[in-house]
This record gives sequence, C-alpha cells and structure tokens, in this order.
Amino acid sequence: MKMYIVTVFEKSGEKIYEESFEAADNNEAKKTGQKILEENNYENHTSRVTSPAGELVLFHR
Repeated sequence: MKMYIVTVFEKSGEKIYEESFEAADNNEAKKTGQKILEENNYENHTSRVTSPAGELVLFHR
C-alpha cells in the first residue's frame, strides 16, 4: 500500500483540508480520494489527490 494525500483549497488558494490515506494503486486512490471529498462536502471545491511520487492522480477545479 502507498500513501496518498487529498488536499482541498478555497478559491483564494488557501489550503482548507488535507488528509493522508493508503491505496494499492492510483486507480484506487482516485476512487478513495473522491469518496473522502464527498463525505466531507468538498466535491465542489478545488481539490487534488497526489501520489507518493508527486503524481497528480485527481484534480478538480
């Protein structure tokens, strides 16, 4: 399992939420990241999920 990070931003660019989670691969991380955003009512905010290598797995603007 690898560690991924979901980060949420305000329109101003201010970071308002960040959470680390484990996933087996980028596809699983994308699904898990989307679920975290939905559970915390951040699906309409600018957000991203990044991999341990710094890859952008999910981005929502």
